[in-house]
Amino acid sequence: MTSDQLFQQITEKRSFLCVGLDTDLNKIPRKLLDNEFPIFEFNKQIIDATAEYTVAYKPNLAFYETVGAAGWISLEMTVNYIRKNYPDIFIIADAKRGDIGNTSGMYAKAFFEKMDFDAITLSPYMGSDSVTPFLSFKDKWAVILALTSNEGAKDFQFFSDKENKQLFEKVLTTTQQWGTVNNLMYVVGATKANMLTQVRALVPDHFLLIPGVGAQGGSLADVCKYGFNTKCGLLVNSSRAIIYADCTNDFAKVAREKAKEVQEEMSLLLTLHHII
Repeated sequence: MTSDQLFQQITEKRSFLCVGLDTDLNKIPRKLLDNEFPIFEFNKQIIDATAEYTVAYKPNLAFYETVGAAGWISLEMTVNYIRKNYPDIFIIADAKRGDIGNTSGMYAKAFFEKMDFDAITLSPYMGSDSVTPFLSFKDKWAVILALTSNEGAKDFQFFSDKENKQLFEKVLTTTQQWGTVNNLMYVVGATKANMLTQVRALVPDHFLLIPGVGAQGGSLADVCKYGFNTKCGLLVNSSRAIIYADCTNDFAKVAREKAKEVQEEMSLLLTLHHII
């Protein structure tokens, strides 16, 4: 999927919502545990309930790896289900990989060829050879960690060099040389919304994946104010606030309502900012 194709989906659905599939066996309704693959069953119902309002899904691999082989099978089943039933929806592996070139090449094959994700989150700390293997796959994306919303972000990301350039700025400027607006996007936390102007000055045309809206308290209005470009340029992720909005057997129905609420706010913001 190209940047223009992603924007087309945003335009058609009037939404730039990414639903995080952070599926925890301890949080899903008990009745689902009777299924052979309860994680997949939960995901399937969430996907069917929210697909009308979202342009992307983002499974966080930690929640699948923690249950071993059954988790990996559930992850593959989830991706295959989206591909078959909602083929235009963008799928991001929230894997945060980042290793030397030959290992990165194997990760790329695993997530892009074996599992057919559209994109994968990556740490750029080990440099170009940890990222470029992912960029050799046609219509696939590397999502680079740039400015995260966690408390520990200040440990490294704001370090300044002799030219007074902060590390996250160095990440943004350097990695652009490795790819294009059609295969590189960046993670910027919603709780850092006031810094999106600074980010946009360096990457005006790239898509940004924005976690932290919803349960983490980030403001969607602020993210749009500072982060929009002429083609939206945002995928805003919400996980817990949607998928765990209700813990009863009505969880999918309530998730749909919450996704619809977010989509309606996004539609209004797209109009107010003259994006579509």
